[in-house]
Amino acid sequence: MGQVTIQVNGRPYTVGCEDGQENHLLDLARHFDRQVRTVSQEVGQLGETRLFLMGALLLADELTDVHARLTHAKAELARVQSEVAQIEAAAVGALDTAATRIESLAARAAE
Repeated sequence: MGQVTIQVNGRPYTVGCEDGQENHLLDLARHFDRQVRTVSQEVGQLGETRLFLMGALLLADELTDVHARLTHAKAELARVQSEVAQIEAAAVGALDTAATRIESLAARAAE
């Protein structure tokens, strides 16, 4: 198991993680640190626990927004796929009708 020392609001914290996840954890910590520093700049030092809570709530808000956008995008994709399937079915039907007419015309011309 790996260990990484992360910095949040200027203070070091040693955190354990799965081997190979160290860089990912550092990226997450940097993102969290930015949120904490934003809260600190906007409202001042609140105490570490409250500051971390506010940072976590901001990240949770971001995550909720991303989930909502993803849900909307999936619904839009399903709608578009359904329209494409309907258009493809109509095109196949039109091609079948045209092929039948061409075969009929060719049979009459051969007579």
